[in-house]
This record gives sequence, structure tokens and C-alpha cells, in this order.
Amino acid sequence: MPNSYIPQGYAPILGLYDTQKAIGLIKRLFEDHLCGALNLRRVSAPLFVEAASGLNDDLNGVERPVSFDIPFTGREAQVVHSLAKWKRMALYRFGFHAGTGLVTDMNAIRRDEELDNLHSVYVDQWDWEKVIAPRDRTEEYLRGVVRAIVRAICDTQNILRNIYGEMCALTPLSDRVTFISSQELEDLYPNLTPKERENEFVRKHKTVFISQIGAPLRSGKPHDGRAPDYDDWSLNGDILFWNEVLGCAFEVSSMGIRVDPETLDRQLTAAGCDNRRELTFHKMLLNGELPQTIGGGIGQSRLCMLLLGKAHIGEVQSSVWDPETIRVCHEAAVPLL
Repeated sequence: MPNSYIPQGYAPILGLYDTQKAIGLIKRLFEDHLCGALNLRRVSAPLFVEAASGLNDDLNGVERPVSFDIPFTGREAQVVHSLAKWKRMALYRFGFHAGTGLVTDMNAIRRDEELDNLHSVYVDQWDWEKVIAPRDRTEEYLRGVVRAIVRAICDTQNILRNIYGEMCALTPLSDRVTFISSQELEDLYPNLTPKERENEFVRKHKTVFISQIGAPLRSGKPHDGRAPDYDDWSLNGDILFWNEVLGCAFEVSSMGIRVDPETLDRQLTAAGCDNRRELTFHKMLLNGELPQTIGGGIGQSRLCMLLLGKAHIGEVQSSVWDPETIRVCHEAAVPLL
């Protein structure tokens, strides 16, 4: 059975070129709304970083970065998995103060990704990071930021619907967020897998933030993997919407309040990653040299999929696909970019 599928009766709402124009519009509109909501400024970001810097995101700890040597420097470089750590270092270097932040385009290659309707080896997202005061390291502050992002997404959809009347065929997204922790979700559905729990809960509540992801639950397993050196596992989470085209919970953002020195110390030990303490980024963080921040990534192709009612991520981004995905989409008359 292929990992990619096209729902029975699905047909793209917009044609190929109108889709391209709409993608550009969504990216401009949403970034403007996001920057206004969170007081962010656009900056440039790297496609790759030095392997020895410790700045690359380790994701779940098993994904292999795309690496290459740079003979002129005598060093190895890695294509970024995300900019979770780089952004915090950039805020330090640029001298941002509490209440201000940055946003940038993050383009990554995740070669070990399993290809399906939602996943590609090419990842594009808005990576954002904001300096906060120590007093803002609270669940209440986190929830306020989540609500602001969700409103920015819904406002973007409303403008899109006014420009493309065809989009009114899709049910509007709800800006009312239901918050639940990963442990509460496990307690609610103890016999289901994490993904099955997400589907059951988001089907009922439509717009959801699942918090506290990374640490083991009472079952002994975490809801999902999180690197120990960027999010505080007690103050992070995922934003999910119900995707009516695919009939599933649909994650658009992973985000959270970042680790402080005490949390980093604890999570490195818990994850068995004490060797990272010698890396430049980690040394600075443990010494209290880096600012307190909140940040996350918001999938650009994911958001375009959701707002345009697309069934496959290949309809909104150019990538490389396996022969079975190409066949399935061709037979369903679904064009891949």
C-alpha cells in the first residue's frame, strides 16, 4: 500500500497556475500577519552550518543531516534540519531585546523523511524566535502566543477567501484553540497511538494545541520526540487543525519556550546527551549568556496545503517523489509541481 493516497472524489479547487499565484499570496499575507502579531523582523539565515558548532537541530536524534566538506576551510558543514538553535544565537548577536524577535525562511533537506501526503525530503517553513523576559516563562504566556499565531492563520484564510471565491467551498478554520497536554491526551485515549489520539481529539475540537512534548509519559513513552536542547519539554507543543480534505489532524507548527540553563542541564542528562555540553552553543546557554526566548517553525507548504484545500504536499512544493507516489497522483489527475 502506498504512503501517498488521494481521497475518493478529490479534485483541486484551483488550477496549476492559480495555485502558484495563491502560494505566493499566502506567503506574503501570513508573514505580514505573523510579524505584526509577534513583533518580528525579517532576517537572512544560513542554508548550512558548521557541524562542530552544535547549531544544527537534531530533531529526534536519528535523522542524518546532509553533510559535505569545505576544502578551503578544512571543516565539515551540514545542511540545516531547522534553525531552532541558530535563531537564538542570532538574537544574541543582533542585540534584540525582550518583546522583539526575528523571522526567516528556513529551507532544509531531511533525507530520511518517509514520503507521504504531508512529508517531503524538502522542508520549508517560517522559523521565528522572540526574546522574552524571565517572568514570561509560563504556560499563560505560551498560550497567548499560540492564540496570536492561530489568529494570523485565520486572518490569512479570510483574505484568501475574499480574493478566491472558490475557497469558500472549504470550511473556515476555527480560531478558538483547545489546549490539552500530551499526558491528558494519553489519559483520555490510553489504548490509542499518539497519532490516533491526535485524530480523535482534533476531529472533535478542530483547532488544538497539544503541550508538553518530549518527556516520557506515564506509559513510559513520549507523545513525540523532541531534541533536549531547544524546547523546554514542559512549555512547548504543536498547533494542529482538522484537515477536512484528508480527514486527519494536521500539524502546522511545533513551538515552545526555549530551555534556560537549568532546563538544558536537566534535559541533556535525561536524553543521554551530556556530550553536547562541550559545544559552543550549549556552553553559552549553560553559562547564561544567551537570551531567554520563545520560538518555533510554521510549515510554509503545510499552511498552503491547508488553506488551498490540497490533498498532497507535492501540489504546493517542488520535490523528488517515489514512483508509487507519482503513479497515484497521475491516476487521480493531481498535478505535482
